Amino acid sequence: MEKALKQHPSNCIKVVVFGPESTGKTTLSRQLARHYNTLWVPEYSRSYLQEKWDKERKICEPKDIIPIAKGQMKLENELAQQTDSVLICDTDLLETKVYSEAYFNGTCDPVLNTYALKNTYNLYFLTYIDTPWEADDLRDRPNERELMFNAFEKALKTYKKSYILLKGNKKERLATAIKYIDKLLINKL
Repeated sequence: MEKALKQHPSNCIKVVVFGPESTGKTTLSRQLARHYNTLWVPEYSRSYLQEKWDKERKICEPKDIIPIAKGQMKLENELAQQTDSVLICDTDLLETKVYSEAYFNGTCDPVLNTYALKNTYNLYFLTYIDTPWEADDLRDRPNERELMFNAFEKALKTYKKSYILLKGNKKERLATAIKYIDKLLINKL
């Protein structure tokens, strides 16, 4: 299992769009990938849990966390080999860890915990809760947005991850993210 959660070496800059549900992460990830003509890593848990919901009418259970983490890293590792500029990650294992702890009484599989902290990224974009809530089959905490946001920000601070808080409308968030990614790209040269 450990090998499946390990980040493979790559030549690209990796940024993570990070934060609670319904805060525009996927929209921003797509916009950034389009802007930089690069790849983005979708949030594996969305497709995994939607399939579970469609088949069983069940939400995430503790037994789902490791398969989600493995699927996320498999996508990231495959796509990281296909670009040498910037890779936009719509979540990472630290996000999976935060959700595990929030939903399952503060628990996180020890191997997931290890790789959530060991895998590295150049920058995180923490998406604020100033976007309208959009309900779907999987989103279930519209009244706990601030609590969840605080859990995500606390994780970034606790583990000393470099991050930029993104607030405002889609255009403002995109402009801010581009400004910081451009700096990373200039420093890579």
